[in-house]
Amino acid sequence: MRTRHRATAAALLVLALGATAVPPALASPRPAPSTPVADVPAPRLRLPAPSGPYAVGEDTLHLRDTGRADPYVPEAGARELLVSVFYPARAGTGARAPYMSTEEAELLLESRGLGGVAAPGAVAATETYARTGAAPARGRFPLVVLSPGFGQSRFTLTSLAADLASRGYVVAAVDHAHESVATVFPGGRVLPCAACAYVERVGDAGLAEVARGRAEDVSFLLDRLTGHHPAWRHAPMIDRGSIGMAGHSIGGDCAASTMAADRRVRAGVNMDGTFYDPVPAAGLKGRPFLMLGTEADHASGGTFDTTWDRDWKRLDGWKRWLTVAGAGHFTFTDLPLLGAELGIADPSAPLPAGRSGDITRDYVAAFFDLHLKGVPQRLLAGPTPGNPEVTFQAPAR
Repeated sequence: MRTRHRATAAALLVLALGATAVPPALASPRPAPSTPVADVPAPRLRLPAPSGPYAVGEDTLHLRDTGRADPYVPEAGARELLVSVFYPARAGTGARAPYMSTEEAELLLESRGLGGVAAPGAVAATETYARTGAAPARGRFPLVVLSPGFGQSRFTLTSLAADLASRGYVVAAVDHAHESVATVFPGGRVLPCAACAYVERVGDAGLAEVARGRAEDVSFLLDRLTGHHPAWRHAPMIDRGSIGMAGHSIGGDCAASTMAADRRVRAGVNMDGTFYDPVPAAGLKGRPFLMLGTEADHASGGTFDTTWDRDWKRLDGWKRWLTVAGAGHFTFTDLPLLGAELGIADPSAPLPAGRSGDITRDYVAAFFDLHLKGVPQRLLAGPTPGNPEVTFQAPAR
């Protein structure tokens, strides 16, 4: 069974952000070691522009679950979440939102051995097309929760979040305390990845605990977004009866774990995540689920990640298993997009970054359009000429 989140994560981040570890044939020119990064013009990085009809607003929420101690650092007290809420907004309102803070970008670069090589300001200033303080669009919209890969921050799912918001969704991208390496909490606190150290000690059983713990986080988040006294100022724009969830890697496993524990989540997506916490043998009570992954999830002559075959059989509602040719584990995040902006490619994932982004955004949006909005989707009925990379798998039930 595959463990995808460890060395692979570090390697892809190195490639995407232009580390010295990039093979010479792939590396773009950079200054000699004696030349400070600050003296070299930083590239202006951009994520793809959202494709929907709405402008995109963004707010940040800091939530504390006083009914539950942090599972990895109990002495820290209440479990904490940082949430970026993207929402359909009125055009021409608000101010440009940063991708992340400069401090978070610096922490990210330092954690990958890139301190002094890439400019934190350039990464932090990546154009996301979201606006802080933007006036909300009129109407009520489905809610989609996004959970990132293990050790990663919510920022790695920004392109998907902004695109869904532009198409008419409220999107809550979550950072789970002590589970990422580059998140700054209120007061300037940088919480260590205590969960990373825990998983290194106990192995895959610890990752199953991570998925179940995140499911508790998401249920708490839904309480705070849709309850009687919501934490978000624009909460009335959420359609409480139309809630979905998607995640990358362990976040995708968490989508299934959350659905198993919380009936409010009507539809889920796993983007290339091993099911460390298995789908219950009784299924998900008929609710739809999309598995979007790499060719390694369904390798010729046998399945590399055996949990996908196992849990595919347990899914008891509408379901699709889509394989993307040329994709790597991080294809479904922002990292290939940032790498392309820097002129750097990942040789282990030959799918062009633009196609990576298009496929991820279009298929995830089609899934939620079908199951949260009730709009038929040709894209999910079978192969389409415009997406030759996508194969519909049909393993035996």
